[in-house]
Amino acid sequence: TGRAEPGGLLKIIAGRDVQIGEQINICYGGGVAGNDRFLQDYGFLDDVEEAYDITAKQLKGMLPVMEGNGGGGSAYDRVETIEALEDTTVEEDEVELAALGEQTGEDVKSAIAFRIGLKKALARL
Repeated sequence: TGRAEPGGLLKIIAGRDVQIGEQINICYGGGVAGNDRFLQDYGFLDDVEEAYDITAKQLKGMLPVMEGNGGGGSAYDRVETIEALEDTTVEEDEVELAALGEQTGEDVKSAIAFRIGLKKALARL
């Protein structure tokens, strides 16, 4: 499925012979997926603002979610999620992220970075 799992493996099989050193491009959603999907499916975050904007618009009910129930969750769930994000400020999250040591896993760092990017995107809307 492409979902990131601890110890999981994602294989990509070429549909033709690939030359050594040849660049290979992979589409991660074709402009309809945001950082929530990238993090869950592939284990990384895209650092461009638009990747957070898609997720923020889905959270605000402005865009449909492309899988699941297609509605981005219930209005109650979306409001509850936005309220939970307001428990800390962007500045507090940035301080927390900067203070994390090398022993902290990338999953925790990515979760906080996602929270920061999503909050900034919500503020832009």
